[in-house]
Amino acid sequence: MGQILTAGTRAPEFTLRVTPDQDLSLSDLRGSPIILAFYPADWSPVCGDQMTLYNEIRPEFQKHGAEILGISVDGVWCHQAFARHNRIHFPLLADFEPKGGVAKRYGAYREGDGVCERALFILDRAGVIAWAYLSPIAVNPGADGILDALENLSNRGEKQ
Repeated sequence: MGQILTAGTRAPEFTLRVTPDQDLSLSDLRGSPIILAFYPADWSPVCGDQMTLYNEIRPEFQKHGAEILGISVDGVWCHQAFARHNRIHFPLLADFEPKGGVAKRYGAYREGDGVCERALFILDRAGVIAWAYLSPIAVNPGADGILDALENLSNRGEKQ
């Protein structure tokens, strides 16, 4: 496993494709807590379980004013089919070209495999990493760590 960016680091800015004709920039969401969920591949069983879980508990994230973004090296068409099949209602961003460029900046890219690590980051309203977690690639990290980190932000006055 690699070395991901740690808490206290300013999150690198990025712009990625969210649909075939639309980009999303990290700065578009500044002012809200942001959950970045890097994951290896849309159609892997563990990734499907992880993204479906986040979709199901998204209302809990929203109670903290947080937005979630899924990021993998899959293309936008793959993301669209995966999201439609799993009824995912948050953005899945394509870190497709240059392949893994954003993941590399976060330390969340598996060079030998050509996929993203299974890494989670919580960004505060100012765009600073408040919490980071690198899960073993075959393990769904669940949402407890995310919810605890969001609660800590809320307790610090980060809630909107």
